[in-house]
Amino acid sequence: MNERLNQLIAQIKPLDEQAIQSAIEHQNQLTKPPGSLGVLEQVAIQVAGITGEVKPQFEKKAVIVMAGDHGVCEEGVSAFPSEVTPQMVYNFLRGGAAVNVLSREAGADVVCVDIGVNADLDDPKLVSRKVRKGTANMAKGPAMSREEAISAILVGVDIVEQYVREGYRLFSTGEMGIGNTTASAAMLCAFTGMEPEEAVGHGTGIGDAQWKHKCNVVRQALEINAPNREDALDVLAKVGGLEIAGLTGVILAAAANQVPVVIDGFISSAAALAAVRLAPAVQPYLIGSHLSEERGHTALLSELKLNPCLHVQMRLGEGTGGVLMFQLIDAAVRIMREMATFAEAGVTNKE
Repeated sequence: MNERLNQLIAQIKPLDEQAIQSAIEHQNQLTKPPGSLGVLEQVAIQVAGITGEVKPQFEKKAVIVMAGDHGVCEEGVSAFPSEVTPQMVYNFLRGGAAVNVLSREAGADVVCVDIGVNADLDDPKLVSRKVRKGTANMAKGPAMSREEAISAILVGVDIVEQYVREGYRLFSTGEMGIGNTTASAAMLCAFTGMEPEEAVGHGTGIGDAQWKHKCNVVRQALEINAPNREDALDVLAKVGGLEIAGLTGVILAAAANQVPVVIDGFISSAAALAAVRLAPAVQPYLIGSHLSEERGHTALLSELKLNPCLHVQMRLGEGTGGVLMFQLIDAAVRIMREMATFAEAGVTNKE
């Protein structure tokens, strides 16, 4: 593996147990029955362990939207053509996509990265870090080389490390890439041995006949490439995507820098599984956001040992579920900072 990647993985520490215990003790002194705030309490305790702070603040937060195209679209697996990827990138840059709207509501910034769009894009707001112009058609051979997969991971690492230096302390994964549910389903099958029919969903809204074809394309990609489930880089390179690899780097770098990273939906969860297979110590740093309607997401979350906090029947991607989760995280840590203890409020605690 790449030396820099090895060094990054070696940086990932276990969560701060002292901060976790302090957070639990503080929770138990707040004016409420223990556990009565449910997920908000669990999130506050996890965030304390990640950051080493019982009462952290997340004034600067960002969703990293990685954009890349997929050669497998040649096989007719999507309801939308590949041209939509660059069109949506410009929509993100103009602030008109769903993730932009929800990020404004959450007080977060949208960082749009061209890591592999099959077009020449030019905009001052765009982070241009193109590894190549889209992946190759994985139904005919590897989506990319192992070196390209590593390069894409390191793009994600670079961006998180830059934003951490600028004071950002909370991240979410986001993505754009027509065809990426096909790649994510193939990764899920490669890592777990699931059959394509269990992992492949309807993505952008394909019909049943096209869904069956999509399953066959995934099966063909797995047979032709024979990805090694014990080698996450092999899986990413052979049946993954540039934006998925970039998000893998985002997740690894967040953990290495002891900042929470919220995992959005199906595609982001595939990236998270690659990150956890590369570095198992990453898992406690992951915060699940929502349960996607995309088939296979439940299985991915199970592999990641993540419980989604939101059940809102979404399947858009982009980071939309992640930035919704930002607001729950802000609420959780605000409870820790502002809610009165029994002693402060003069309220009698239980015996």
